[in-house]
Order: sequence, then C-alpha cells, then structure tokens
Amino acid sequence: MKLDAKLVRYLSSDDYRVLTAVEMGSRNHEIVPTALIGHIAALKHGGTEKVLSHLAKHNFVSREKNARYDGYRLTYGGFDYLALKTMTKRGSIHSVGNQIGVGKESDILIVANEEEEQRVLKIHRLGRISFRTIKSKRDYLRNRKTGSWQYMARLAAMKEYAFMKVLYENGFPVPTPYDQNRHCIVMSLVDSFPLCQISEIAEPGKLYSKLMDLIVRLACAGLIHGDFNEFNLLVSEEGEPVLIDFPQMVSTSHRNAEMYFNRDVECIRAFFRKRFNYESSIYPRFSRDTEREFSLDVQVAASGFTKKHQDELEQVRPQ
Repeated sequence: MKLDAKLVRYLSSDDYRVLTAVEMGSRNHEIVPTALIGHIAALKHGGTEKVLSHLAKHNFVSREKNARYDGYRLTYGGFDYLALKTMTKRGSIHSVGNQIGVGKESDILIVANEEEEQRVLKIHRLGRISFRTIKSKRDYLRNRKTGSWQYMARLAAMKEYAFMKVLYENGFPVPTPYDQNRHCIVMSLVDSFPLCQISEIAEPGKLYSKLMDLIVRLACAGLIHGDFNEFNLLVSEEGEPVLIDFPQMVSTSHRNAEMYFNRDVECIRAFFRKRFNYESSIYPRFSRDTEREFSLDVQVAASGFTKKHQDELEQVRPQ
C-alpha cells in the first residue's frame, strides 16, 4: 500500500465524517453495514452512500457483500488518511515528501512540520507479512471484537512509540519521538547511515564495543531489543550508533529474556566477523553482565503499552 498524500487535500469534511464512521463501526463489525455507517455519520442532508462511493473510488474504503447485508471495510488508505489528518491537526506534520524505505511491516517517508523541519513518518503495515498468520488463529480473534489488522497495526505503533519515548527520555541513542496516532509514528530524521550499508570502517573494534555496551546498558535498564542487528542500527559519521525499530523489544523479566539477549549479542558478533573480518573473544553474557539498575520496562507499561498488549501482539507476531 503506497500512501497518496495528494488525495488527502481533496477530501471534504463529509468524507472525513463518513470515514470516521466506518472506523468506529469496525470496532464491532468485520464488514460495517451501510445503514450503520449512515447512522454514525449522521450527515445533515443524508448522502452517506454517495460519499462512500467516492471514498471507495479512491480506495479509502472497500465495498463488501455477504449473505446478510452490504457494507464496507476500512482500507489501509483510509486508515492512513485518518492518522495523517489527526497528526496534521496537532502540528506534527504539515507536508509529506518522498518514501525512503519499505520494510516487511512498514513504510518510511520524509515529512516536515510547518517550520519545514524534516522528520520521518513510519507507517506500520503489520498485515503485509505477520498478519497473514491471523487466519490460522481464528479462535484467538473470536475472543476479540477488534481482532483486525487495524488493531494490530495500531498496537505495533503504540509499542514502538512507547519504547522510543522511554528510551529517549532516559538518554539512549534513539530518534526523537514526536507523535503517534493509530498505526503511524513521527520521529526525528537522524543524520546517519544504516549499519547494513557500511562496507568499511576504520576502527571496527571501537564500534563493536559501543554496540555491546549498548546491549548491556539496555538490559541493566530492564529491556532487551530482541532484534539488535545491522538493519536496526544507524551509525553517524562520528561513529556513534543510533538504535531504531523495536518490534521485538521485551522486558528482562520475559520468560525468554536470556535467549533474546544472547541472540542479540551473537547477531553483532556474526555481522562483524562477516563484514569487517573482526572477532573479539570478549562479549557479554546475560547471566554475568546484566545486573538490573533501572526498570524502564515498568515505565513503558505505565505509558500505556501494557503486558496485555504485548501478549496480543505475540499472538500474531511470534517472538
């Protein structure tokens, strides 16, 4: 799904009202009945079906038919628009630029605020890969009224923003978190390069030590990244690492904490051996080097992303 920001400018207040009605109806209906959308939108002069037709033409909603009634689903395009509209009102986004990255579960774009300060917009697309497993977990979904890609993508964004905010506030090298709404996050644009794109480095041992220290520092604060590798690390021209992307981050109290910690360490060791022909006999171990000093995992839970949310994400995105 490619974000078409140009269409956002041409949507009317009625379009927004009806689109919001579809989203509200999605909380309790897989396919939202057209009559219910009209009831929620409550347009003064009616015309809900005409607006729905316009939205469907631009792929903001999708018309569906089943044996009982006609209705609509909210698409990623519609979900994108609702999030952008909210963040524009808040002032965190004023304009949308080029797409700069596509991941398995996200799209990355350049945006700017009213002062033309460049920022990064990350749009979680959990349904692209992970959510396909939802079909094999129908029993789980039946226990939820909102067991959908919208809910899970929203949870993924909530998780990333909660961890980024707590890490940033505690001095860890992460982008500055500015805003989060639905499945979207706005953060600072970091002047650095992905580690996976760096082929040579003057002092690999120095960077290796910084990365191992960062893994230990996280664990001593109660957190394990869980996916600490060359794709989720940026490096500045000064050789300073920046940590991004937290889909697998867990508490050190997690049942598999030691395995995740040791896996993070081994990912870095293997990468440095292969890419820089560098190997050190010194590396941290969970049981030996991670005495807890802070409880940032508790701060994350207090911010709104709870263990319940974590468990729900793990149902469709196994750790």
